[in-house]
Amino acid sequence: MQKVKNKLLAQDKVRYGDGKIPHFQKYLRKYRDAHSRLLKILYKVLYVFSARINHIEIPLATEIGGGLYIGHPFCITVNPEAKIGRNCNIHKGVTIGRENRGRRKGAPVIGDSVWIGVNATVVGRITVGDDVLIAPNAYVNCDIPSHSVVLGNPCVIRHRDDATENYINRKCES
Repeated sequence: MQKVKNKLLAQDKVRYGDGKIPHFQKYLRKYRDAHSRLLKILYKVLYVFSARINHIEIPLATEIGGGLYIGHPFCITVNPEAKIGRNCNIHKGVTIGRENRGRRKGAPVIGDSVWIGVNATVVGRITVGDDVLIAPNAYVNCDIPSHSVVLGNPCVIRHRDDATENYINRKCES
């Protein structure tokens, strides 16, 4: 299990090209890797401190696949129940949240190779497929099939093969 988690941090570094990932992201991955209680405490403190500087709310328990890229890491909120796949890009001001009532009560499951633009909101018990581009300022509260571009509020879904081509670079293989 240790090797798998170290692999996630390595994949994240590859996505940044120069290998320099935001401190909070590095500490999030290292916290999940740590076996000793003392190291867990240290990485948690470092994570909380560095995440607050950037106004990042990504709970340490959130399931996130390898190859995460956070462009302009400021003011991002992710619900602890959300699941994020491999090779995803998340940009400034994104909210991935939970709905607390109705038929979509729950948090999103986001597939692999998803690009989420600035200030986009993804909420509710929905599934976002693989190879999906969510445009800046989009409000997504419905299921999105793979190979789609999502625009606006309410969301408009357009099929497009290779929707994230030239948006998601340096993909990491599993």
